[in-house]
Amino acid sequence: MTGAILFRNCAAIVPSSGAAVLRDADLLTQGPAIAAIGKNLAAPDGARVIDASGWFLYPGLVNTHHHFFQTFVRNRVELDWTRLSLIEWLDTIYPIFARLTEDCFYHSSVTAMAELIKHGCTTAFDHQYCFPRHAGGRIVDRQFEAAELLGMRFHAGRGGNTLPKSEGSTIPDEMLETTDGFIADCARLIDTYHDAGRFSMRQVAVAPCQPVNCYRETFAESVRLARDKGVILHTHAGEGESPVIEARFGLRSIDYLEQLGFAGPDSFYAHCWELTRSEIASLAASGTGVSHCPEPVYLVGAEVTDIPAMAAQGVRLSLGADGAASNDNSNLMHCIHSGYMLQCLAASGRDNPVPLPAEFLGYATQGGASCLGRDDIGRLEPGMAADLFAIDTRRMDYIGTRHDPHSLIAKVGVGMPTDLTMINGRIVWENGEFPGLDERKLFAEAETVLNSTLF
Repeated sequence: MTGAILFRNCAAIVPSSGAAVLRDADLLTQGPAIAAIGKNLAAPDGARVIDASGWFLYPGLVNTHHHFFQTFVRNRVELDWTRLSLIEWLDTIYPIFARLTEDCFYHSSVTAMAELIKHGCTTAFDHQYCFPRHAGGRIVDRQFEAAELLGMRFHAGRGGNTLPKSEGSTIPDEMLETTDGFIADCARLIDTYHDAGRFSMRQVAVAPCQPVNCYRETFAESVRLARDKGVILHTHAGEGESPVIEARFGLRSIDYLEQLGFAGPDSFYAHCWELTRSEIASLAASGTGVSHCPEPVYLVGAEVTDIPAMAAQGVRLSLGADGAASNDNSNLMHCIHSGYMLQCLAASGRDNPVPLPAEFLGYATQGGASCLGRDDIGRLEPGMAADLFAIDTRRMDYIGTRHDPHSLIAKVGVGMPTDLTMINGRIVWENGEFPGLDERKLFAEAETVLNSTLF
């Protein structure tokens, strides 16, 4: 078990987006949990004491949508959305995805998680839907291996695609699975890795990729399995596919998913930028959550997701970085800033005001915890998981900003790695290093696999 760590004399502790900031206070962790927050806390015998003067402590960020494997296709000019139509882009990128090996999935996961941790993310949900046949059946297993290496709290969304391209999907045959095969592997992963206990570091969600690329039965069986096993459901929805689903089934995506039972407090969707007001109301009524991925909107979104309308109607909201096919970084901290600024840009003509900057911090913390079905992460309180990050604000970057820690990240932005990131009571990033790991070695290993596979 991790020993006690006392953060002494923090300039500010932000317990949550809605709670009062604590000034010149201490925070004590013991094992995986926060033991106490207050002034002049005593350090237990053997505890490490960290001078946190000038530091702002925040709850660890919770990333609710990503595609780690896409980290290996970043910054490639031939995949530039500004140069290709959607169909041209899909026809270019899926053959690249189909070439990935098991080692690619492992090292791309290490790469994405490392960047997330550097920028304050402590829990990550990855929607892994790419399963080339030659890569074998242990892709998600290798992701759990990567998470253990870095100390990341990891939720694996076991995705999949079952509808052939000949029947209207965008998926090459070498990446297709059968519904039975997909469901069987979901069950295997749940039985092998899913831990529903408090402070769990490993969970599994049933996450068929998207309605447009799967048979109806795939979603129906996903609902059956998830409810039987007591796990979360996730998929892409409301990202331009509704006219296709309506042509196939006579229903737009949200109604289609609700008809199948793929909705409710144990479900959340990624994107949702094309939703109507009535569809937003349906999400609120069913308790279905949304992972808003703001940065892909700049590149590929036809519309800016109406977060003010969703917030006004009480939809559960969280933030996702999304994969490198539409966002070339894995920095959820940056998504808080870009998400707020994007909504300000789109505010004209909308019925609801942009939520306050602090709310965007809430989407990336408490909102993420809610979408993942967790009540032990997302806030800094005694008894909660010791997941946090620290920013030393004694820099010129923060002059004039320190009076409002709640709004700092959304309004000003944080343009550098954290000074410290802690997950489950363990410091996993400190002073520009991953304790116990050689970042240059991790870089070299990943670069070797990337170059040997894709270049």
